[in-house]
Amino acid sequence: MQEVDIAQVTRRSIKGVFALTSRTFFVQVVGLISNLLLTIFLSPSVFGVFFVVSSAIAFLSYFSDIGLAAALIQKKESPTREELRTTFTIQQILVIFICAAALLLSGAIASFYRLEENGLLLFRALIVAFFLSSFKTIPSIILERELRFEKLVIPQIVETLVFNISAVALAMAGFGILSFTVAVLLRGISGVITIYIISPWRVGFAFSKPAARKLLSFGIPFQANSFLALLKDDLLIVYIGKVLPLAQVGYIGFAQKWALMPLRLVMDNVIRITFPSFSRLQHERETLAKGLEKSIFASCFIIFPSLVGLVVMSPYFIQLIPKYIKWEPALFSLWFFSANAALSSISTPLTNALNSIGKIKITLYLMIFWTVGTWVITPLAINAYGFNGVSVSSAIVATSVVGVVYLVKRHINFSILKIVGYPALSSGPKPNNRRFQNGQSKLAKINDQAFCCYFCL
Repeated sequence: MQEVDIAQVTRRSIKGVFALTSRTFFVQVVGLISNLLLTIFLSPSVFGVFFVVSSAIAFLSYFSDIGLAAALIQKKESPTREELRTTFTIQQILVIFICAAALLLSGAIASFYRLEENGLLLFRALIVAFFLSSFKTIPSIILERELRFEKLVIPQIVETLVFNISAVALAMAGFGILSFTVAVLLRGISGVITIYIISPWRVGFAFSKPAARKLLSFGIPFQANSFLALLKDDLLIVYIGKVLPLAQVGYIGFAQKWALMPLRLVMDNVIRITFPSFSRLQHERETLAKGLEKSIFASCFIIFPSLVGLVVMSPYFIQLIPKYIKWEPALFSLWFFSANAALSSISTPLTNALNSIGKIKITLYLMIFWTVGTWVITPLAINAYGFNGVSVSSAIVATSVVGVVYLVKRHINFSILKIVGYPALSSGPKPNNRRFQNGQSKLAKINDQAFCCYFCL
């Protein structure tokens, strides 16, 4: 790779950070306003139907790609037309099979969830929208390989506006659940049209056995990672809901949601950008190492103090807001889920870097280890600590970041202490605190020290 190419990767990656961050902020604001209005005009049962059928479609999406998109983004050379069309052909075969099966079973699914006619219509509309979204894959791959995230976010913004405006307008007009039905169809159509305007691609079908074999050698382990994550996280919730009272499951959900929020807001965008960026730099290991160090440092610089602030301030917020007193039993879990999030902010970019240089089997073995570890430790921890054992288990499994660092350093020469040390020290307790000198309780001392450090940062 020429120096000018490295400079271009850097420049486009930085633009991508701003583009995705702006998109996230915009989508959150639009979603907040839309949800506020929809909760006024629609009943809780309508939201429940939309939540259930959307989750069902999201589950089906795990089987629609088998990692081919990631394989095209990761590969060193530019994808050929044959590879693009082979990917498109395989994906469409899978999508058509899934959609046909879902449509045939839609009546039975509606009966299982006790959906009325309009609920069934919404489910079928989501299947159509799912089919339409498959046409966006290749144009999106082309934009991601070129690191043109400022263009990639445009269809997402258009979809957000079309969905929320149409859903709110129809809800205000009294269409009820049909508001979502029309909105998801308009969102699907507008997204496909917009991305083909921005990134034109001539749809075509082809199948090359060598190309398919090469792409699947990366794609299948990559998708297996996603599926194992589904077993490790979502299926675990099903198990917890069976062995623990629902109130305790609520404490776990409350603590996990807040602890992972800084990670989701920062890390999802970082991974979205660094995977194609690192893939372009995979044969420039020195440059890749610098990029990896900077991405981890930037993530930790934001996530560490955010988590410290969350842990320190949560007892005060619960005392301040009377209706939040009921969540006080969740504080212990919040602390351990926060520890998990802090360690994950290091391990996630590292596994992302392994994927970008084609070491997908290593990350697959790591995911198998994490899945088995979670399912072995969690029941034991629940038996020992009750519902708090779920968060304790997650923190224990997250300490495997030490092994992840070792594995990555075998392929990329980087310094973990240099990039994690400063964010960790700046988020730590401040010595010589007045409350410490006055002999307050240990919890109050830790809270006040971290509180001061958080805001001094």
